Amino acid sequence: MGNEKAKRIQTSVLNAAEKKLLVSIAKRMPREISSDMLTCVGVIGAVLTALGFILSNYSPYWLWLAVVGLIVNWYGDSLDGSVARVRHTQRPVYGFFLDHSVDVINELFFFVGAGLSPYINLPTALFALSGYLGLTVYTNILTIVKNEFRLTYLGLGPTEFRLLACIICIIFMYVPEISTHTWEFTIFKETYVFGWFDFFALAASLILWLAYILSFLRDAKRIGEQDPLPKAPVEE
Repeated sequence: MGNEKAKRIQTSVLNAAEKKLLVSIAKRMPREISSDMLTCVGVIGAVLTALGFILSNYSPYWLWLAVVGLIVNWYGDSLDGSVARVRHTQRPVYGFFLDHSVDVINELFFFVGAGLSPYINLPTALFALSGYLGLTVYTNILTIVKNEFRLTYLGLGPTEFRLLACIICIIFMYVPEISTHTWEFTIFKETYVFGWFDFFALAASLILWLAYILSFLRDAKRIGEQDPLPKAPVEE
């Protein structure tokens, strides 16, 4: 879903192929399945992802559940808006409200679930969550200020991040040496054990915040030019 009245900016690496696939699936979707139902499917996928991460404390192969959850989440979260557009049943205000409210819930399940796995520290996962939420808020601000619904930053969007997460999960299951290699760091007299997943999360966090800062600097200049400082009134 999303704000259908705003200009959609989607320039991710997989955008063209993904759009064709989504439209093809949406046209074949049974009429009994509504956009709201698909939104719920997306939340179920996020819950499955979190469970997969948490259960990986018992066996790394539970990460397959996380992979399935990411795919289910992509299916529901990406198709709800596509189905509405194909059927011409868009509800701009309701869709915008529901989609972005649910996005916060999905992101919470993803990152907190990852932080409760044995592969990443919870503070690291929460730092990554802060970056994702920062871009989510920024997207909503641009929707209001510039009437633009920006779905991608630095050529990456939610689909690319889901795919990257799936690849990382599979690597951790079948290359166990990566998950067992750790480093210890002492920060403010607290000792933290960092694994490769922590470094992946930190890298993702830095990319998210870099995208936020670069977008802010660019948009602040453009918006400032469009909305210049008013001239002071001439005193008589």
